[in-house]
Amino acid sequence: MNSGEKSGRKSGENTWQKTGEWSDKKLGEKARKYSGEKSGKNSEKETWRKSEEWSDKKLGEKTRKNSVEKSDKKFGEKPSKWRKEGTEGQQRGDRRAEDKVFSKGKKNQSQCPVFRKCGGCQLLDMPYKKQLELKQKQLETLLKPYCRLEAMIGMEDPYHYRNKVHAVFDHNKGNPFSGVYEANTHRVVPVESCLIEDEKADEIIGTIRGMLKSFKILTYDEDTGYGLLRHVLIRRGFTTGEIMVVLVTSSPIFPSKNNFVKALRDKHPEITTVIQNINGRETSMVLGDKEHVLYGKGYIEDILCGYRFRISSKSFYQVNPVQTEILYKKAIEAAGLTGKERVIDAYCGIGTIGIVASQYAKEVIGVELNRDAVKDAIENAKLNDVSNAKFYCNDAGKFMENMAESGEHVDVVFLDPPRSGSTVEFIDSVAMLKPAKVVYVSCGPETLARDLELFRKKGYEARKGWGIDLFPMTNHTELIVEICQTKTRYM
Repeated sequence: MNSGEKSGRKSGENTWQKTGEWSDKKLGEKARKYSGEKSGKNSEKETWRKSEEWSDKKLGEKTRKNSVEKSDKKFGEKPSKWRKEGTEGQQRGDRRAEDKVFSKGKKNQSQCPVFRKCGGCQLLDMPYKKQLELKQKQLETLLKPYCRLEAMIGMEDPYHYRNKVHAVFDHNKGNPFSGVYEANTHRVVPVESCLIEDEKADEIIGTIRGMLKSFKILTYDEDTGYGLLRHVLIRRGFTTGEIMVVLVTSSPIFPSKNNFVKALRDKHPEITTVIQNINGRETSMVLGDKEHVLYGKGYIEDILCGYRFRISSKSFYQVNPVQTEILYKKAIEAAGLTGKERVIDAYCGIGTIGIVASQYAKEVIGVELNRDAVKDAIENAKLNDVSNAKFYCNDAGKFMENMAESGEHVDVVFLDPPRSGSTVEFIDSVAMLKPAKVVYVSCGPETLARDLELFRKKGYEARKGWGIDLFPMTNHTELIVEICQTKTRYM
């Protein structure tokens, strides 16, 4: 998971402290003094502008441009074969693990001018190989009491991987700008481009920012509640190239909206759908409940592991499609499916894992509490002519408990819970249903370790884990653990 995922980030104090100390050495005392001490003498926005001016002076526009161009040459274009398959060496990021900054020999500057303000890429200035080593050690420490961990699977090119980009809109002296919330605050840090975000998405956000004055659209002010445009959300299909633009407004009244959309599409004809989402609440949530489709179908489609998926504005869909394919293949490998199994996909979302697993199982049952996601899952099964997967809107724990009470049986349970992990009630229901194997996909390794202890008490042992780096440059990673009944023999 820049949006809600950033706000839910669990960096871990030890990791952050070590990374901070490392960054301090590399950035130098002079840069730290400028960005830290002077910020107390100015407003946040004034400080950012001066920091930007300082950064531009130091780097120069030509240097900054060359930095990007040289890094592109270094990493090269992604080969089409890698997009589809890749190799173990490529997946582990072994081929080119050096950080761009270090390749240029610059010791006192970051790749990003707002690195220390944004907080989104905690490990940005650490060489990628070192990032993978750090994450591997963290996961080994967490899983040591439970199971062995395979080598971390990294990316060949760990930049611009996010296919979902969220920008907060604000203004300074009547001038609109967009960016991200500073870590643990609601202060907006202006950002024009980001090294982990889809480049086309950043370009579209810049275009929208530049159109606001001519259309007399004011950005929303959280303090006064005045203004229209609050956020812009971009989703892009990695394989299909389809692009969704979500304009989050504080009011349903959007003057000249048709002309605005037409002007936007004239500049970006690749946009396939535009949605107005209305969020008039005083809340940290990005999206509101009501939406109007201003152009196109109101959703995009993408292809993952050979299956086509329909993605709406609120759908949960992994932000890193390259690594997600590896993640799902590893999860299905861990399940050991032979075509005879009855499988439950708990917390199924729009049905991605369940639909991909359907070709290897006899029957897949997807359970999800989000009604909109279940509708998408049902549509996705139809879209792919998958007849052996059914999806239900229900609490997964209660659903499995009812199955157990009815004497039903399943062989494998996939669960992919939120960062907060699963619950005692859910794990109790798994124990009641008695599947031979559980495959736990986690974006919160700390809560996973907690849940593994609960599974152990219910007669289930973790056997093996795989770390997959879905979030390069950040403290986060994804983890798969194979869990078996204690009595089940494992080779």
